[in-house]
Amino acid sequence: MALIANRRSMMTLFSDPACIHSHRTRIVLSEKDITADVVQIDQNDKPEDLSDLNPYNSVPTLVDRDLVLYDSRVIMEYFDERFPHPPLMPVDPVSRSKSRIALLHIEKDWYGPVETIYNATDETDADQARKILEDSLLSSAELFSAKPYFLSDEFSLVDCSLAPLLWRLPSLGIQLPASAKAITDYANRVFDRPSFRSSLTEEELELRPI
Repeated sequence: MALIANRRSMMTLFSDPACIHSHRTRIVLSEKDITADVVQIDQNDKPEDLSDLNPYNSVPTLVDRDLVLYDSRVIMEYFDERFPHPPLMPVDPVSRSKSRIALLHIEKDWYGPVETIYNATDETDADQARKILEDSLLSSAELFSAKPYFLSDEFSLVDCSLAPLLWRLPSLGIQLPASAKAITDYANRVFDRPSFRSSLTEEELELRPI
C-alpha cells in the first residue's frame, strides 16, 4: 500500500486507530484545531514507503513537507511549538522541565505496563503488569486532585498523555476502586473536553461506554 508519496504536499499524521501513542498526538491535533490529514494505518498492512521515511516503520509518523517525525512526544512538542495557541507547555524553563519529567514518568511507569499487558503471551505477565500499573496509579492519586489538571491549572501535553491511558483502563482489565475518586474525577474532566471526544476513533469508542 503506497500512500505517502501522494500526501507530501500537506501535513499528514499516520496513526494507529487503537494505539495509545497515536492517540495522544491526535488529542493535541484536536486541542489546537490543526488542519492535517490523519491516515489510520493497519499495523498488518503498512504503506510500503513508510519504512523509507521512518527507519522504525512505526506509527505515529508525521510528514510535514520535508520534515518527518516519528516519536509521539517529539510530534506533540512540534505541534505545540509550531502552533502556539493554545499553549500546551509552560513558558518558563523550570515548569517546562517539570512537565517533561512528568511525561517521562508517564511513559516509563505507566505506558510501559500497558504495552506489557497488550503484548503479553503469558497471562501471568499481564496480571503482574496490571498490578504494577494499578498500584502505581493509586499511589499517585493525590497528584490528580492537587490542581484542575495534572499538576497544572491549565490543560497540557501531560494531560494529552494521561487521557489515552485512563480511557483504556477498562479494556486493560483495571477497575479503579472507590478510593481512587480523585483519578476518576480527573479522568471525567479530561474525557469531557471536546478535543478528547473528537480525537477518538471507532476502535477507541468501543473500549468503554461514554
